Amino acid sequence: MASAGHSDLGEVVPEGKDSETTQAEQENTDGTEGAQENGQAIVADFLTEERSRLQETMLLLGLETYCNRKLSLQDARQISFDSMKNWAPQVPSDLPWSFLRKLLALNSEVRNTTLLSDLPQDDRTGEKEMQMDEQEIYWGTSEDIYSLTELVTTPDVPLNPLDLLCALLLCSDNFLQQELLVKMSLCQFALPVVLPDSESQNHTFLLWALRGVMRTWWWQSPGGPRTLREESLVLTRVPIISFARMDISSHSKSHLLNAVMSPCHHQPHDYFCHREMPSAANAREIADGLVEMSWYSPGGSSKENTDVFPEPVAFANLRGEIGSHWQQFKLLTEMSSAVFILTDNIGQKEYELLCSLSGSTTRYYLILSPYRGKRNANLRFLNKLVSVLQMDYSHVLVKVSSTDSKRLVKRLQAIVVNVIKSASRKVSLEDMAETARTLGLKVDEDCEECQKARERVEKITQDIKDVELYKREKLWLQGDPWRNIAQVEKELCRLQRAGDSSPEKYKSELRQRLLTLRMHQNRYEPGCGMQEFIKGIANPSLVEKQFFLGWMKLKLEEMARQSRRQPPEAFATLGPKHSQPAELSEQLWPASLGVEHFLREMGQFYEAECYLVEAGKMAESQKRFTHFVGLASELVLSGFPLELMDRGTCCVPLRWVTGILRELHARLEGRPRLLVLSVLGAEGTGKSTLLNTMFGLQFATSRSYKPHGTFMQLISVTEDFRQDLGCDFILVIDSGGLTGGATAARGERYELEVSLATLAMGLSNITVVSMAEAKDTPLAALHAFLKLEKLGHVPNCQLVSQDLSDGPVPRPNLRDRKQLLEQLNDLSKAVAEMEKQEKERTLSKMVLCDPEKHIWHIPRLWHGVPPMAPVSLGYCEAVFELKRCLLENIRNGVCHQHRDIVHLVELVGRL
Repeated sequence: MASAGHSDLGEVVPEGKDSETTQAEQENTDGTEGAQENGQAIVADFLTEERSRLQETMLLLGLETYCNRKLSLQDARQISFDSMKNWAPQVPSDLPWSFLRKLLALNSEVRNTTLLSDLPQDDRTGEKEMQMDEQEIYWGTSEDIYSLTELVTTPDVPLNPLDLLCALLLCSDNFLQQELLVKMSLCQFALPVVLPDSESQNHTFLLWALRGVMRTWWWQSPGGPRTLREESLVLTRVPIISFARMDISSHSKSHLLNAVMSPCHHQPHDYFCHREMPSAANAREIADGLVEMSWYSPGGSSKENTDVFPEPVAFANLRGEIGSHWQQFKLLTEMSSAVFILTDNIGQKEYELLCSLSGSTTRYYLILSPYRGKRNANLRFLNKLVSVLQMDYSHVLVKVSSTDSKRLVKRLQAIVVNVIKSASRKVSLEDMAETARTLGLKVDEDCEECQKARERVEKITQDIKDVELYKREKLWLQGDPWRNIAQVEKELCRLQRAGDSSPEKYKSELRQRLLTLRMHQNRYEPGCGMQEFIKGIANPSLVEKQFFLGWMKLKLEEMARQSRRQPPEAFATLGPKHSQPAELSEQLWPASLGVEHFLREMGQFYEAECYLVEAGKMAESQKRFTHFVGLASELVLSGFPLELMDRGTCCVPLRWVTGILRELHARLEGRPRLLVLSVLGAEGTGKSTLLNTMFGLQFATSRSYKPHGTFMQLISVTEDFRQDLGCDFILVIDSGGLTGGATAARGERYELEVSLATLAMGLSNITVVSMAEAKDTPLAALHAFLKLEKLGHVPNCQLVSQDLSDGPVPRPNLRDRKQLLEQLNDLSKAVAEMEKQEKERTLSKMVLCDPEKHIWHIPRLWHGVPPMAPVSLGYCEAVFELKRCLLENIRNGVCHQHRDIVHLVELVGRL
């Protein structure tokens, strides 16, 4: 045998014999007879033991009740006492809830959760009382400080974080699973693809759970310029590189994978959880058999050595030993372009397993340690495997010493680059799911509810070839009819174009015109697509209804991505584009089609009918669409974002919105107390991301299809915290992006934005104004403050300055905050002059703005440069602190008194 010619490969593999070969020579040397049967057998010797491990783990974590009644998104979002505390879990049953809250808040340290081992495990109340705010702690002597530090930071975690993740996913419903995987993706964690169930051995391929994950990368078309590409993770076809362990390996497979995915001059990011992480040293109990994947996306930077790989590539990692999880390993071998197998020993059993892979077009590589295994036996079986797996000796890599890590990583990166360039096999997760089914794995999308919902959505979307044409021909109550109605209703309030006509005569003409428009609307019937949509949200099965809305959102967003032409500079994280208003208009109000358009159409059917009844042109008994408000209120109660105001018209469909609120009042018995929180700001200042991080919500962000109206979402408060917080629900309002800068303070668009800001703030107890710089503050928001002050209602205001720069900037001090407030005061004076107010008004006078209590700095979202950058820990911590302060203000009565839904209905009518 000849040497491989690479220093990484160690010594030449000899043909000679030694004492270890005597018995082996008596065996079938080709090793192929019976290998297929042996290789495909699933090792189940410890099934009973594994079953008890799963049950014990669920009991330990207090999740046994959720094995049948699954945790939902609504459960995870509830506001409780713990929402205000960044407390460390005290007992194992605290771990899932701590993990859940931190992951929904994008905390990148969620996998390092530890217990407070020195506290009494049966006294969680005492632990909470101990964790007071810093200013409430009496530190005493230095010895007291050290004692407290030792008490709070001593970790004792009996569970591997992968076990915790698997347990939580097994106890979550399909929709919470999907949200958790979206959050994990933003943290740049490897995502579970095959979820093991050691009790039933009915492992699940998580296709639906991965549907919500998006990937963005730079695409170099042949002979063309680089362009930004955004695609659903399950649809993206890329080469897959898999890593697996056979028998025992002295190498940390996951640690090696992290190094391979990271630039050599960077500290490896922990995409995969590995045994050198502090919390991952414990042995896995239920996570073996888990298949994780992490996707590398090139950033397209002009800097050298930034992109490790020239094209997108996926890395898969099988937890546990190949022989015990042959079903999962077989899936990887059939879908991967290359498979790296780590082992210290190749014995007869391992040899037969590998022989069963013969005939595959996948490239196989072995990573060995020459000092841990049986050297001569390894060499003997390697000689046989070369021909069986069509390998050459460059496919055998040996880490010669502990100082050889960098060289091994570079060699692996070079191999992966070569595989990417020559890979004829590029597969998507949908392709993998098909193969998973043939191998006997369960696919989460195959449930009856999901398939029925998908079929209904496809009936709707198959008719959508052109978005604008579909909206004109199928959603006929919107567009020009709705805009004309909005203009007439606004003129009825303003009477700006009466001319020489008397006010009463002019109003009569406007009412007649409005009646004509509403009668014209009422002539239409819901189209086929609308009828299918109504049936979808009226489905008595809550699960099928949730699947239906999920499929609608995914299908419509995918259509928008396919039709959208995105310039390269569009990926400038979340930064606002402050250019000419005409250019801004194209960016802020593009043609789109979303679930909100179908709900808006339902609203117009309802509005037209109600108006005709009010005008005496229709009898109450003739109404056909009364039940629409009930369907919409059910969506609000289930946590779905509902549109309050259409950005195109900036007009509230008053009868529709108040009808929904009244229906909510009827369904929520006992006049529930509401606390309303809204967020305003210029486009691209991270408003929706802020709310999603703070409360675990699902408002659309600028990185996805972005509806530009004003939306509301309802969050419940746990029963044991309602009395303390003073409300039963928090209603969160996410407004569409306003135009920033002084140049926007003119024209009809400005008036529309003032209406939008007035609505959002007028309904609110608390308003958060998000900005990058003082000059970017929308003047419409300041104008709304002045308008609301006249009405005697100014909400508690929190100013959030978000860092949108490309690099780190120093945290602003008190002087910087005061300077920011002065700049905002100058802007508010300018707005007061526009309003010709004699009394000088400043923002600090209007909202009692204390720089220390009302101005917040939020660090930049990404730790590094997207698309491979995770969410920064500083961002997560700052958002949590803002949330804690907001809840504390609510609890202490700093905000205006809570409202009930009846009061909210009155406010909507007045504003």
